[in-house]
Amino acid sequence: MIIKPEELKQNGYELLDKLDHKELIPFVKKYLNKWTLTSILYYGLNIVLFVIAIILFIDNAKHGDLKIFDWLFWYFIGFTISFLLIPLHEYIHVVAYRSQGARNTSYDANLKKFYFMALADRFVTSRKEFKVIALAPFTIISIILILLISFSSYNFTLTILGILLSHTAMCSGDFGLLSYFEIYKSKEIVTYDEVDNKVSYFWGREKIK
Repeated sequence: MIIKPEELKQNGYELLDKLDHKELIPFVKKYLNKWTLTSILYYGLNIVLFVIAIILFIDNAKHGDLKIFDWLFWYFIGFTISFLLIPLHEYIHVVAYRSQGARNTSYDANLKKFYFMALADRFVTSRKEFKVIALAPFTIISIILILLISFSSYNFTLTILGILLSHTAMCSGDFGLLSYFEIYKSKEIVTYDEVDNKVSYFWGREKIK
C-alpha cells in the first residue's frame, strides 16, 4: 500500500489497536474465539483433519496391518516435520510481503512463548494485501502436502496427515489476525509493524463510498 505510517492520520485513519508482540498469543486467541467466517474456517479445517485421522485409525484397526504403536510412530514423524517447516512458513510470509511491495523485511521469534513472526518494518498493508501475506504459507504448504498424498504409501500418508494437522493448528496466528480484520469489516483497516519497538499497529477509517 503506497502510504507511510505518518500519513495515516491526515488521510482519515484512527488508531484502533496497538499490539505488543509479547501479547501476540492472547490477541490471537481473543479473535479466534470470535464468531467470524475466518475462525469457523480455522476450527473447521482442524476438526476435519482430526476426523480423517480418527477414520484412518479405525479403518487400520479393522483391516490394516499396522499396530497402534507403528501407526502413532508415522504420525509422530509428521508432527516432528511440521516443526521443521517453521522456517519455510515464515520465509513464505516474507516472500508474500515482498510481492506486495515491502523491502525491509525480517523475522522475530520467542521460543519461551513459542511464536514466530515475519515482519515488514513500517510497511502499511491493506486488508487485501494482508490476506495474501497471512494465507500464503498455509495455502502453499497445504497444497504441496495434499499433492504428495497422491504419490505416497499408506505409512507416508499418515506422516503427511500428521504434518497437515500440526501445520494447520500452528497457523492460528495467521487466522487470528485475519479474524481481527473481519471483526472490523465495516471499516477500511490497515496495519504495519515497528520492528525496533516490537509492536504492530492497526488503523481504520470509514470506507470511502
